[in-house]
Amino acid sequence: MSQAVIKMHPADNVAVVVSEGGLAAGTEVAGGVILRENIPQAHKVALKNFAQGDAVIRYNVTIGYAKDNIAAGSWVNENVLIMPNALGLENLPISTRIGTAGEPLDNFTFQGYRNADGSVGTRNILAITQTVQCVAGVVDYAVKIIREQLLPKYPNVDGVIGLSHSYGCGVAIDAPAAPIPIRTIRNISLNPNFGGEIMVISLGCEKLQPSRLMPAGSIPATVVDGPQVVCLQDEEHVGFMSMINSILRQAEFHLERLNKRTRETCPASALVVGMQCGGSDAFSGITANPALGYAADLLVRAGATVMFSENTEVRDGVDQLTARAATPQVAADIIKEMQWYDNYLAAGMVDRSANTTPGNKKGGLSNIVEKAMGSIVKSGSSPIVGVVSPGERLRDRGITRGLVYNSTPASDFICGTLQLAAGMNLHIFTTGRGTPYGLAECPVIKVATRTDLARRWHDLMDVNAGRIADGEKTIEEMGWEIFQLMLDVASGKKTWAEHWKLYNSLVLFNPAPVT
Repeated sequence: MSQAVIKMHPADNVAVVVSEGGLAAGTEVAGGVILRENIPQAHKVALKNFAQGDAVIRYNVTIGYAKDNIAAGSWVNENVLIMPNALGLENLPISTRIGTAGEPLDNFTFQGYRNADGSVGTRNILAITQTVQCVAGVVDYAVKIIREQLLPKYPNVDGVIGLSHSYGCGVAIDAPAAPIPIRTIRNISLNPNFGGEIMVISLGCEKLQPSRLMPAGSIPATVVDGPQVVCLQDEEHVGFMSMINSILRQAEFHLERLNKRTRETCPASALVVGMQCGGSDAFSGITANPALGYAADLLVRAGATVMFSENTEVRDGVDQLTARAATPQVAADIIKEMQWYDNYLAAGMVDRSANTTPGNKKGGLSNIVEKAMGSIVKSGSSPIVGVVSPGERLRDRGITRGLVYNSTPASDFICGTLQLAAGMNLHIFTTGRGTPYGLAECPVIKVATRTDLARRWHDLMDVNAGRIADGEKTIEEMGWEIFQLMLDVASGKKTWAEHWKLYNSLVLFNPAPVT
């Protein structure tokens, strides 16, 4: 049975309105509290009288302080709260709460594409890497022809994509932060869904030369023949179609090899799942993210690798992360990434409070502290076994399974891009306000936090986690449903984003200057 309001912890002194359409003034909720005003769905109601400066508690965490007196039954939103200061990065709990995800889960499998390096793809895609944005139009034209004329001859290949980005020229390529976008492009080229086939299109005069993008020793020996490069400025290219024909010849070489691959039974431990939330609302931390956290624990129990990210959306719960770090070194790595990001934001004269969007606030999230608490729960309860810096590969850090913190900005597109670089072969994305986000490089499962969104966007959302708030499903039941869906999608079942071909562009994280 659904409830009118939900508290996340017995110590909370506010509750979230669950009812569609909100609740009207005069409605009695939680222990006899009478609403003093109309309160929209997903927004908070005061369960006590607050004096100025009193702590407002949700998730058993202080999410703010009363700016003025707040009467019980009042609407609690960003306008009546003062945001707490960020936690310091000193004297944090280190590896004090290392739990376990539970007993191992054996015998769960999916149908995937095995790669020579031991990784597994959930899709079989020809990806065309670009060294510079200048070649994007040429590659787009070539991709269109490949799809129309070549792909029908290779039925085992799921598609062809151009890895377009805005980097490569006019950049400070020797700046201290320049390795981040460079290794991101390189490591996306090595994503398991691309089968170890690396095809590079270069202009010729760009700062990011192919030899710098993929220097000797940076490409695994399992990549047959190494990177194959087509340079548009080579003298052999006389006219536009000469360039296109060179790309088509190279593409056919790779398509021949990709087409020999077929799906095989693979253990669930071969999954590398990236988790993310976007267009979040107050229900994100009530329904979708807790269910995803339960599914994350199931994946870890099955031996899979699970990544959660978004620096500003975990920063206010950094003490929770360091406490769950499997080792003191992992905790130190978490702190190092948070400090780096604090400094990065400070250099731009902003802080973490800039993260919360108008849509987040309309969806009941008063500030970044509240948003962070709801974001972190999607990581489940497993120990954090490793940390990956922006643009790094999991394998280069020696991480092959378990729960991992991938240090990324919270931007949906940048986070997804960096998770692809880390080696993600399956993406799951929760949303409360709604977003048509998708990736061509990797299947994206979309989880709605509310039944209203799932009903309105019935052909965009793959899962309705709002059934938890409706009283139809428990968090555990929803977690198992998501876990099974991930196995099905990894085996080839199409998501709605794939059905409609809704694919967002890659967006590189480039903290270095542009000259």
